[in-house]
Amino acid sequence: MSSRAVPANSLMWITHRPDIVFTHGSGSWLTDQNGRRYLDFVQGWAVNCLGHGHPAIRRALSQQAELLINPSPAFFNQPALELATLLTTHSVFDRVFFANTGAEANEGAIKLARKWGQKNKGGAYKIITFENGFHGRTLATMSASGKPGWDQLFAPQVPGFPKARLNDIDSVRALIEPETVAVMLEPVQGEAGVIPADQDFMRDLRALTTQEDLLLIVDEVQTGMGRTGKLFAYEHSQIIPDIMTLGKGIGGGVPLSALLARESVCCFEAGDQGGTYNGNPLMASVGGAVLNTILAPGFLDVVAAKGSYLETRLRNLSEHLDLSGERRSGLLRALCLPDQSVPSVVELARTRAPEGLMLNAPRANLLRIMPALTVSSNEVDLVRAWLE
Repeated sequence: MSSRAVPANSLMWITHRPDIVFTHGSGSWLTDQNGRRYLDFVQGWAVNCLGHGHPAIRRALSQQAELLINPSPAFFNQPALELATLLTTHSVFDRVFFANTGAEANEGAIKLARKWGQKNKGGAYKIITFENGFHGRTLATMSASGKPGWDQLFAPQVPGFPKARLNDIDSVRALIEPETVAVMLEPVQGEAGVIPADQDFMRDLRALTTQEDLLLIVDEVQTGMGRTGKLFAYEHSQIIPDIMTLGKGIGGGVPLSALLARESVCCFEAGDQGGTYNGNPLMASVGGAVLNTILAPGFLDVVAAKGSYLETRLRNLSEHLDLSGERRSGLLRALCLPDQSVPSVVELARTRAPEGLMLNAPRANLLRIMPALTVSSNEVDLVRAWLE
């Protein structure tokens, strides 16, 4: 198939896509229909945490497909039970609800918090979220998000999501009302351009929510599953949230997400929550393979070391090119450019000969980098050389 004749007219237009069709991938590399290779430092927006075509994922899909794909969520299945046990064993949470996307998991977290408010706080329903935050593309999660312009995109918004400022505890305190039930945030605001919540702020937020009898929800759709060098980003600040959501990396490339909660918060009643494909054994088996790979002895230590190496290389590049700075958390990074040229940089990186480089522009002045956790030092060096 020629790159000049991509038959895309039958797909609904939602964004500009280049005239390439990816046909296969391996590790950190993608190949298009013309045989051209691309070093992928986006990985489906931090989805392919083990890279493309990881053997553990291929094996899990193949073996489980031979056994059972979906008996319906009205029944137990072994892969979902095993994955839930793994998640609760290696976190501070007691129960898990599986879903398909990060937005769906966050929607579930909003429902659970509001249900808890109905039962324990006289119908309190407001959830304090943050400016520039991103929680998904359903109507409720868009309303919870603080992305500029989204308040009018599909107006009217779902009410009940006042916005505080990240790393400003007083701005959170000022928004607490009798109707407030929870505070929800990303430990690192990914779509805003990799803005980490300070560890002191996370601890202050946990203290404040405990004092005010509010739930603390951490959206780890992008930061979970080893992305920051620990299994979950909340571990860096040594706090115990009430609810956590996972997506992206938990499936390693397949549709899988999770809503986790402490026992005292789990108050759904029969019929409150569900989903046709939720927790199906095919996807859950992949989640188990991904998590077991990440939990292997030494794996996260290597990820943390790679994050430090990438930090060093990007910081040197930023200083060399006199850029505005570098934002970081493990293998989630952003370079700050002094102008609005990042979309052009992304285009140039993808199209330059002989091999392309896949990067991301969450903002016109921010270059985001999200390599696989299995990325090599040589591949990091290639990116450093190409950007220079």
